[in-house]
Amino acid sequence: MSRSSSVAIGFAGLSASLAHGSTAGRLEALLAGGEVQAGTKVGFGPLIADPKKIIDLPKGFSYQIISRVGELMDDGFHVPGQHDAMGAFPYINDDGSVDPDRTIIIRNHEIEDAHKTTGAFESQDAIEKLDRSDAYDYGHGRPSRGGTTTLVYNTKARTLEKHWLSLAGTERNCAGGITPNNTWLTCEETSRVKGYRFEQDHGYVFEVPATTTPKLADPRPIKAMGRFMHEACCTDPATGIVYQTEDRHDGILYRYVPHRRDDLRKGGRLEALRIVGKPSMDTRNWEDQPAIKPGQRLDIEWIELDEVESPKDDLRYRGFNDGAARFARGEGMWWGNGSAYFAASTGGKNYDGQLWRLIPGDANTNDAIELFIEPDDPSVLERPDNITFSPWGDIVCCEDENKPPHLVGVTMNGELYRIGRNATSNSEFAGAVFSADGSTLFVNMQAHGWTLAITGPWDQIHKK
Repeated sequence: MSRSSSVAIGFAGLSASLAHGSTAGRLEALLAGGEVQAGTKVGFGPLIADPKKIIDLPKGFSYQIISRVGELMDDGFHVPGQHDAMGAFPYINDDGSVDPDRTIIIRNHEIEDAHKTTGAFESQDAIEKLDRSDAYDYGHGRPSRGGTTTLVYNTKARTLEKHWLSLAGTERNCAGGITPNNTWLTCEETSRVKGYRFEQDHGYVFEVPATTTPKLADPRPIKAMGRFMHEACCTDPATGIVYQTEDRHDGILYRYVPHRRDDLRKGGRLEALRIVGKPSMDTRNWEDQPAIKPGQRLDIEWIELDEVESPKDDLRYRGFNDGAARFARGEGMWWGNGSAYFAASTGGKNYDGQLWRLIPGDANTNDAIELFIEPDDPSVLERPDNITFSPWGDIVCCEDENKPPHLVGVTMNGELYRIGRNATSNSEFAGAVFSADGSTLFVNMQAHGWTLAITGPWDQIHKK
C-alpha cells in the first residue's frame, strides 16, 4: 500500500461509537413528542458491571489500562497527567508500507500550574534534560506543563510498545484534530500572556507529526490560526480548510483557510461563521423560545477576522459584533460523513449540550449549519465534550459532567445509546478514538491519568 493511500485510510477510519439499548429511540420520541416504542434498540446491549470497578461495558467487551500518569517513558520523562483528546494514526514504516498491527496515538495533556498532577518536568533533573530550544515556553526555568505524548500500541499483541514526550512547553493542551498530512493539531485552551510566569503568549495551535521514533516536535505555533481559548479542530480532506471550536460560553466558530494545505505555517485567512440573514445569532437556545430547532438547517457565510493574535483576547467579541454566530462552549469536533460535527457542551435550555453539523457547500450550494441533536435530558446525554466517528459511521461522545460520565453513541438518525460508564469516579472521559485497524477504542479517564484500550465485537452493532 502506498504512503498516500494508507494515510487517507487512517484519516477516514479513525472514529468510534457503541452501546446501551435502554436509551435508544428516546431522542426521537422527545423530538416528536411521542413515547418510546418497542423494538428501537440500537447499540450493543446493556452495560455490565465491572467487578474491578473501572469501566462498565456491554457483554463481550473488555479493557486494559495501557498508560498511567507518572510512568517512566522511553525518553526518560514521566507520563504527564490530565489526559485529554487524542488522535490515532497508521504506523508507516520507513519504506512507506503500513504495519497493520501497530497504531500511533498522540495524546494531549490539559495541564496548567493549578492542576495538582504529575507533569513531565517535576524535578530539576527533568527540566535540565529538556533543551530550551525544544520547548515553546521555557517559563523562566520552569517550562509550561502541557504538551503531548506519543504512544505506539500493538493491537494484535495488545501491548504498549513505546511512548515519549512529543511536544513540550505548551499550556493546557485540551483537544485538537487529525489532518490529512498524518499530523495532529493540538490546541491550547488558554489565553495567558507572557509576564512573570511565562516567556511566551499562549492560546495557539501546534502541529505534531505522527512519528514512529521518539522525538520532540518543532514547538512553533501556527499563529495565523488565531490566539483564543482553542478547543478542537478538524480538517476537510477535500479542501484543507481547518474548522475550530472555542471553549467559551460566548464563543464563536472559526475556520482557517491556509495558503498551502500541506504547510499550515505558511499563513492563511482566519474567518468566523455568520448565519445568512441572521447576523449575530445566538444559537445557544438558552431562552424559552429556541433560536434554532433540531434538524433545522441554515445557510452560512464567513467573515474574515483581523488582528488574529488578539492581544486583548477579544476575537469572539469582534467577530460577534461583525455578525458571527454565538455558540455555547464549542468543544469536541470531528470530520465525518462529509461534514464537520462539533459539540456545544452547554447548549440547550437545560445546558445539557448540543451536537451541530457543518456542511460545506459546492459550486451550486452555500455552506450550511444544522442543529443535529439537542436532547435537553441528562439521562440521554449530558455535556458532550470530545467526539469522534466510528468506522461504521456513528458518533461517539465523551460526557464531561454527568455523574457518572458515559461514552455515548449517536447514529446518523439521532438515536443515542451507551457504550461505557465510569465505574470508579465522576471523572470525565476524554480522547475517544479508534485504532487505525478499527479493532480498539482508546479513551482516557482524565482525573486518574489513565488511557484505556477497549476491544470487543464491534461488528455486532445492532441497528433497527
